[in-house]
Amino acid sequence: MAEAVRHDKTARQLRLLSDALDSGRLGPVRRLVNTLSPAEIGNLLESLPPAKRTVVWGLVDAEDDGEVLVHVGDEVRESLLAEMDPDEIVAAVEDLDIDDLADLVEDLPDTVIDEVLKSMDRENRERLEQVLSYPEDTAGRLMNPDVVTVRADTTVDVVLRYLRLRGELPEHTDHLYVVSRRHQYLGRIALAALLTHEPATPINQLIDGEQPAIDVSESAAEVARKFSDHDWLSAPVVDENNILLGRITIDDVVDIIREQAEHQALGAAGLDEDEDLFSPVWRATRRRLIWLSINLATAFLAASVVGQFEGTIDKLVALAVLMPIVAGMGGNAGTQVLALMVRGLALGQVGASNARILLWKEARVALLNGLALGTVLAGIVLLWFHNVGLSLVIAVALTLNLLFAALAGVLVPLALKRAGFDPALASSIFLTTVTDVMGFFTFLGLATLFLLR
Repeated sequence: MAEAVRHDKTARQLRLLSDALDSGRLGPVRRLVNTLSPAEIGNLLESLPPAKRTVVWGLVDAEDDGEVLVHVGDEVRESLLAEMDPDEIVAAVEDLDIDDLADLVEDLPDTVIDEVLKSMDRENRERLEQVLSYPEDTAGRLMNPDVVTVRADTTVDVVLRYLRLRGELPEHTDHLYVVSRRHQYLGRIALAALLTHEPATPINQLIDGEQPAIDVSESAAEVARKFSDHDWLSAPVVDENNILLGRITIDDVVDIIREQAEHQALGAAGLDEDEDLFSPVWRATRRRLIWLSINLATAFLAASVVGQFEGTIDKLVALAVLMPIVAGMGGNAGTQVLALMVRGLALGQVGASNARILLWKEARVALLNGLALGTVLAGIVLLWFHNVGLSLVIAVALTLNLLFAALAGVLVPLALKRAGFDPALASSIFLTTVTDVMGFFTFLGLATLFLLR
């Protein structure tokens, strides 16, 4: 419900923006744009064609430029940066949090990167270099090194005085982290606990040691899973020696979850989640042509199977009418299993320990569905063509193809995962090939064996 409301709001804003731009009235556009959050502005920019996007980008408050750049895809970000002077880029990104700046820095021109580094003090420059030293899609790359730490041998009064002297806290600070003299992570203290205990209370009496720290090398997907499982708002990040390096906050994890959802939805069609909705025609054509070419090759494989039974089809034309049903039903059934498997693999719910049980379960589901749907289909074919043998053949073929679809839906993503490929990106093409080839082969093969003797 909330997602639908958000989409309706975006569509309404987009319509108002487009009407104002078409009329040439930029004042209302500026007022509308600058009442939005940076994330909302980024969403609107991605929804606009290039000409209108350029106009709106020029009307965004300069103070929001950096945050907006963080909230758009790589291709759109590239186009927005191309509209900016180096000085504008430096001004836009120099006040970003370290983790957000790390996301942007590789997309910036080299000369701009040099200027950004020069504008930073030594501490923040070292923090940025530390974050960039870790691979993408790891906890180290996601973390913000700006954390508030306290010692266990102090009191609540000392910590509160320190916080007042500090003046401000990093965004989304819900806990302070307790460290040893060697900066090793010992636990956390909720801000609420500091405010509700007597000033003389020792910090070591308030430490919450229940939350485990996240290892700096953990994958972004694993980080997102832990936040989801434990309802964390923030979590500390440590190295192999338990040295506190930084923290990850819920806003970064929400971005990960959204990116994972987009990747699964678009990856199944061979598309990149960062692709610009209004990318140049030739660029979009080149990207999609590769995927479509692979599909064309697999289509020829299915066609070659049909070609082997050309004589059978000539003698019984009804087979040509009915065989797409068997292949299509198998594809749909396999897609259902595949969706569950890709999600399960992404969430860490599927592995070697339970794959065999899952395979047996899906096989039984496929057989039961095959028997039920095959019976219905056999009845329809009997009424249509008045051929008992044909109705029995298609019922058996449908059941077998649903079974093949279930096996492929489980085994294909597991095999791709083990081989180091992304199941979300490559599974669907192999699944379709299996269901088409086996659907045509079982139906036409059974017809050849039992109907043309």
